[in-house]
Amino acid sequence: MTDEVRHLVIIGSGPAGCTAALYAARANLQPLVFAGYEFGGQLMLTTDVENYPGFPEGIQGPELMARMREQAERFGAEIVDRDVTDVDVSERPFTVVAGDRVVKARALIIATGAAAKWLRIPGEDIYRGHGVSSCATCDGFFFRGKRMVVVGGGDVAMEEAQFLSRFASDLVVIHRRDTLRASKTMQERVLKNEKISFIWNSVVEEVLGEPDATTGQPRVTGLRLRNVKSGEESILPTDALFVAIGHEPQTAIFKDVIPLDDRGYALTNDCDAMSTSIEGVFVAGDVHDHRYRQAVTAAAEGCKAAMDAEKWLEEHGDMAVSHEGEIYG
Repeated sequence: MTDEVRHLVIIGSGPAGCTAALYAARANLQPLVFAGYEFGGQLMLTTDVENYPGFPEGIQGPELMARMREQAERFGAEIVDRDVTDVDVSERPFTVVAGDRVVKARALIIATGAAAKWLRIPGEDIYRGHGVSSCATCDGFFFRGKRMVVVGGGDVAMEEAQFLSRFASDLVVIHRRDTLRASKTMQERVLKNEKISFIWNSVVEEVLGEPDATTGQPRVTGLRLRNVKSGEESILPTDALFVAIGHEPQTAIFKDVIPLDDRGYALTNDCDAMSTSIEGVFVAGDVHDHRYRQAVTAAAEGCKAAMDAEKWLEEHGDMAVSHEGEIYG
């Protein structure tokens, strides 16, 4: 048992979790954030971030997350680098367990995000952020005028290929089957795109690369492919590999705890609020958003979740929030 009771506990430390912490702290909710042992979410694997507002020269992903953390802590958020191991929302206050620390929470925000599915092949980790990516919107611009490869056969892969074809000198889609899984509409668009070619019945076995002659940083130079029918191997020169085989929401510990869809994404009550069907439990970011998956949209949802949680706490008489100045200005 524990005597530690918090108005608000936030689980997750990506853009959604950190922004929720910032807004909650400014609203005098004194939030406790369980950041996990791997603070910062997917942006910690991203080198240059050029599409986050306010940074015209771009910013490194880890630096952006460090600034978000510092800003939330400045206003009083307590951020703990621990993984949550168990959650009980059967009664209020809720129970959140992180190792040997047990905390009661009057309200809860879940912002644990989602993780890209990777190929788990040699070279993938080495060149991740240096030519290997899971986000065309984030990284495609860096490879304008260069050769690109997309791996996957579903709607997401086709959307990524369509988007990347704006920048690529040429683009190759590699798929392990001889037909696409994408919708007919998406297939038609991609198959008509003269910039896009296909390598069928093939998988990527290894990412090849070398140090850049100018910067010394790792860079992708090609891929080793294997035809799944013949077993024949080949080398495909390329400058970038975009893996588009899906994402996995980080909701394993929330199974049978909060409502999830058939893919494991957290469900909200409606499109405008971040509340779930469990009173006092809110979600934000990629843990439920499988459409946009951007840092800026995750941050926006973190803001919304904090505001929704504050309003809910006030309405249920759990606290008297002290509004000093313009809280959300």
